[in-house]
Amino acid sequence: MDGAPVVRRLFGHRQVELREFPAVRGEFTDLPEQLHPELQKALSRFGVERLYSHQTQAFEVASQNRDVAVVTSTASGKSLCYNLPILQACLTEPAARALYLFPTKALAQDQAQKLEALAPPSIRVATYDGDTPYGSRSAIRRNAHLLLTNPDMLHVGILPQYGYWRKFLQALRYIVVDEMHAYRGVFGAHVGGVLRRLRRLCAWHNADPTIIACSATIANPAELFEALTGKTPTVVDRDGAPRGARTVLLVDAPAEDEPSSPNRDTANLLAEFAAHRVRTMVFCRARVTTELVLRRARSELERQHADPAQIDSYRGGYTPAERRQIEGALFSGRLTGLVSTNAMELGVDVGGLDAVLMNGYPGSLSSFWQQTGRAGRGGRAGLAVMLAHPEPLEQFLVREPGLVFDRPVENAVVNPGNPYVLEAQLRCAAHERALSPGDLAMFGPNAPAVAEAMQEAGDLVESAGALYYPFHDPPAPKVNIRGIDGDTVRLRTAGGELGQMERWRAKQQAHEGAVYLHRGETYRVVSLDLHARIAELVADKPEYFTTPNVQTVVEPRVELQTAPGVLLLGITVTTAVVGYLIRALDGEAVLNEHTLDLPPETYDSIGIRFDLASLVGEEHFGTIHAVEHALTAVAPLIAGCDRGDLGSAWYVVSPDTMAPAVYVFDSTPGGTGLCEKLYEVRDTWLEAANRLLSTCPCEEGCPACVLSPRCESGNQLLDKAGAIAWLRAQSPGAR
Repeated sequence: MDGAPVVRRLFGHRQVELREFPAVRGEFTDLPEQLHPELQKALSRFGVERLYSHQTQAFEVASQNRDVAVVTSTASGKSLCYNLPILQACLTEPAARALYLFPTKALAQDQAQKLEALAPPSIRVATYDGDTPYGSRSAIRRNAHLLLTNPDMLHVGILPQYGYWRKFLQALRYIVVDEMHAYRGVFGAHVGGVLRRLRRLCAWHNADPTIIACSATIANPAELFEALTGKTPTVVDRDGAPRGARTVLLVDAPAEDEPSSPNRDTANLLAEFAAHRVRTMVFCRARVTTELVLRRARSELERQHADPAQIDSYRGGYTPAERRQIEGALFSGRLTGLVSTNAMELGVDVGGLDAVLMNGYPGSLSSFWQQTGRAGRGGRAGLAVMLAHPEPLEQFLVREPGLVFDRPVENAVVNPGNPYVLEAQLRCAAHERALSPGDLAMFGPNAPAVAEAMQEAGDLVESAGALYYPFHDPPAPKVNIRGIDGDTVRLRTAGGELGQMERWRAKQQAHEGAVYLHRGETYRVVSLDLHARIAELVADKPEYFTTPNVQTVVEPRVELQTAPGVLLLGITVTTAVVGYLIRALDGEAVLNEHTLDLPPETYDSIGIRFDLASLVGEEHFGTIHAVEHALTAVAPLIAGCDRGDLGSAWYVVSPDTMAPAVYVFDSTPGGTGLCEKLYEVRDTWLEAANRLLSTCPCEEGCPACVLSPRCESGNQLLDKAGAIAWLRAQSPGAR
């Protein structure tokens, strides 16, 4: 079945942009002469008689104990770039050990199976994560040569108990950081601290492991590698792998008068593909949309008298048993389709995947190409389809497809000097072993000032020139490295626990009255106890779903940089979930609205303020609001980040200036460097906002240019023409 004509048939009445990418021939080399005979035999079993050129180069660099960053396309065999030098070391030095870090458990499970098949019997492979039975952990510590884990387990389950891992650390020769591009934002900042803690403990045991990092989509690999590890790599980026032909389509969102929605379109297309045995993976941006698409697609398969069990969903919050069950069905080929969040975006090889559907723009070009590359692996032709949502950024990309197809991927922004992250990581490091002045230097230039503030607060105590953690309880379990708030809320039903979610997420998705979807089943939240960290749910089948209503207040604190009409600031942000909307399953129209009284969240961050002093007066309120929408719509494209990484607010009278202003800010406490980047390229940013509005043919504003589904004011008071006039006046030539 050719999927592209199906897309044309279903959505040909909309704007559809198609781009064909031809197949690419590979560049091969002979196997390295020094490769151990057992490794040559193992490769031969898999039909590997030659290597891609980048695999050979990575093997040679890593075998010389030089740190290396490999940046080649999806499905280019990057796993051999680290497995070959590591297995070579283990065969020539039987005591050698290696630690593999993967950002997800699914990826670790997938790689463990491949590594066990490749490794000689004398080399023991083990997975060590939160799902590993406690009875097996001691034997793994003693016997495993190759340990596969994730940054979370390294942070909370290995480093705080490094005494049990002494022999492993003494013999540690290699550290693998796979899918390096996944470590950005606050998660990347924490991983930078975790890796420095690991290197510090290795150095104490006279070990200096070589680090091998891999990524398919990154513009600044050396910079990111250094931010994460504190070391400078050799970059291997000449891709020698062959690639199959690929067709990529961008489909415009349904018109306002069209009885459809992106979720419904995605589900119908998945059902069409699954019914014809086209192996398909669907990516959704949120957990709730993952469940909505699965539910709709299963209903459509039933209507076509096809098996609805051939498709399933995969996302965070599932129990370990559920994850293993779904992964097993996926790897074995029993599933024809899988609906997932970005938990499956990374390099899990599901084999034989024909098509990828993206339910909306995934948030960055890096993620877009990562998801696109999941189809047609192994040289086969593949199809990728992005179904745009009715919101400005996504429809802007369909109108100007060159912004997707012809632009380089973004730089990954990581700020390991974020004071909130640094404080947490220094606390953990001091608990593991007292911090010397040299140790502080390893954590970057901000570390001494942060450590001094921690001393004043009593979190660290100085003795004999070193800093000690003065408490007995280990701090690592209280630090959530994927965010700032380490608290989680358990989701409980009469039948047991469904899963967990972060406290901030629970306020938005597990509040009283919220509809919670789980693997096609629907629940209604009857209570949320934030103190006990428990949400009580009951099975239900409402014909609607819910979305939170979040309000934001910004308070400026200190000016960092200034230019005419725009400032980079230190700010305090307060967010509160003040209610929720009830939306129809089909079409997503708002049916009702309810208020909530939940405690707010307050944090310090970095933001940008645009002063709109010329727009004083009630007649300009719509212009100010529309400027905010335009700037926030294109900001992720300019900063190279996910939309959720930035927040915004607009004021007709800003409290500090008593004049109109628009704020855009890092939504991570302490900031991750995004606003600093936006400030540096503010002219490009303003021009992109102008293009967003000017290239849309509507007169008063529509979902393709100025209306936003996340607007806290319900898209009231929006003046598109006024915003265009103001933005044009900000161009360098108009000043």
